[in-house]
Amino acid sequence: MLAMLCGGADLKRPRITGVAHIALYVADVEKAREYYHGLLGFSEPYSLKNPDGTLSMTFFKVNERQYIEIFPERKADTDRLNHISVETDDIEAMRLYLASKGVAVPDKVGLGRIKNKNFNVKDPDGHTVEFVQYEPDGWSVREKGKHLAAGVSSRIMHVGILVGKLEASMQFYGEVLGFKELWRGSRDEKTLSWVNMKVPDGDDYIEFMLYSQLPEETKRGTQHHLCLAVPDIDKALAAIEKLPARRTYTRPLEIRTGINRKRQLNLFDADGTRAELMEVQTVDGKPTPSSKAPAP
Repeated sequence: MLAMLCGGADLKRPRITGVAHIALYVADVEKAREYYHGLLGFSEPYSLKNPDGTLSMTFFKVNERQYIEIFPERKADTDRLNHISVETDDIEAMRLYLASKGVAVPDKVGLGRIKNKNFNVKDPDGHTVEFVQYEPDGWSVREKGKHLAAGVSSRIMHVGILVGKLEASMQFYGEVLGFKELWRGSRDEKTLSWVNMKVPDGDDYIEFMLYSQLPEETKRGTQHHLCLAVPDIDKALAAIEKLPARRTYTRPLEIRTGINRKRQLNLFDADGTRAELMEVQTVDGKPTPSSKAPAP
């Protein structure tokens, strides 16, 4: 019935302009603060409380339009990914468009506690995908120009999610949402490992981490990840080495060149969730060819 009210499958897809945030569960919020603020350098502009006064969630600001959201864990030893979020410029039109494509959507757009409009759907692998529209009276716009700390990066270049159903994910993100494939990579010639899908109206992308069988929930933090763009990985590492929080960070810091031929540095929060610092350009400025390996 809703598809008929929406005019069938002919509705135009609203714009999807970028990755808005990644939301993560943590076991210890103070350790998360030491990492996301103390080591990565992001400010914490606001938090939300539960009715009993305990922390519901908190925000770390990467730039005016991108955040890392942190939630206290609901259960130990479970997947650290809460959801990913993409920004649209017409959220009600997006809800109607997705409904016309057969995607299960809520009956109406919600208004979040920081006064931005949003709603959630599920992707083929069961990940929660939030669509958000920043409102003129929402906190994101209210805090424009504020809390822009000199963090290690000023942009989330991509978020990475586990994908076990590549064909279905390509249909959902590609055909329905309009994401465009950028690159495919593999650790060897036998099996495809990654597919990068760029938002249709911006430069951010989602990285599919491909598996035939998904890892245990306690081992997903290195795969469910965020990628922070840096212009110079050597300078980023040098800046991190000078921070007081570096003294309590016990993992080794090692610059490597990835299979995509971009220099990168991996850091991990206390729960094992990975932040991948990555240069935007390849080591020689030339594109890296896509893998032709079959999907797992």
